[in-house]
Amino acid sequence: MLIETETTPNPATLKFMPGRQVMPSGTRDFATPEEAEASPLAEALFDLGDVTGVFFGYDFISVTAAPGVDWPHLKPDVLEILLDHFSAAMPLFRPASAASIAIGPEVSTDDPADADIIEQIKDLIETRVRPAVASDGGDIVYRGFDKGKVFLQMQGACAGCPSSSATLKQGIESLLKHYVPEVTEVRAV
Repeated sequence: MLIETETTPNPATLKFMPGRQVMPSGTRDFATPEEAEASPLAEALFDLGDVTGVFFGYDFISVTAAPGVDWPHLKPDVLEILLDHFSAAMPLFRPASAASIAIGPEVSTDDPADADIIEQIKDLIETRVRPAVASDGGDIVYRGFDKGKVFLQMQGACAGCPSSSATLKQGIESLLKHYVPEVTEVRAV
């Protein structure tokens, strides 16, 4: 089995592609070892001690190294864990783990009067933004709309990326403002 790797715009994060589906739908972000307890794979990666984030996408895993960790030293250990996991066809999540639920459509407390605007925003995020962000090893999740402000959560390689604020303001905010005039600002949560 060959696992390809790619750099991401976030120098602390590498994208690992096992050449097969990782998540059947949605994504899953692990920002702490406690969150990783839901997944034997994420837990094993955090157990290396030098990992501060694990993200599962459709066909990739993004791994974020702790500050000061040198990827040439960490990468072989990550590859070994991934190879062992996928070669043994181990489950991605522990059975009956509530934390195994992928991020999908959000249940929101948005104002029903804004339903048409919110649908336009979600459609643009789903069709234009998420594919581009996934190619960089991350994801973006809609978290709300209030009085012209769109709230989004950056995940995977995008969380903590030095260029994420520029992407959010110059890319995503510009796109949403262009197609949805009611949008005045985009904020990360």
